[in-house]
Amino acid sequence: MAGRRKVSGVKPQFGNNRSHSMKATRRKWKPNFQNKRFYIAEADQWVRLKVTAKEIKTIDKIGVEEFLKRQGRTVNSVL
Repeated sequence: MAGRRKVSGVKPQFGNNRSHSMKATRRKWKPNFQNKRFYIAEADQWVRLKVTAKEIKTIDKIGVEEFLKRQGRTVNSVL
């Protein structure tokens, strides 16, 4: 989990575990990444992206081209 993701920039979040005595120990929340294939119509090919489960729902709703556009990416950057 070194650094941000290529498509969305999602990274782990950090915080504390709290015991019954309220002692704090550091912990990490990892994003729910999934490997998923998406069809890019304008390039006429399939692309495999590593995206979070929340992003999969967004891509299903608005489409992969519009999703990449909103992220400031081009289709050619993920091919």
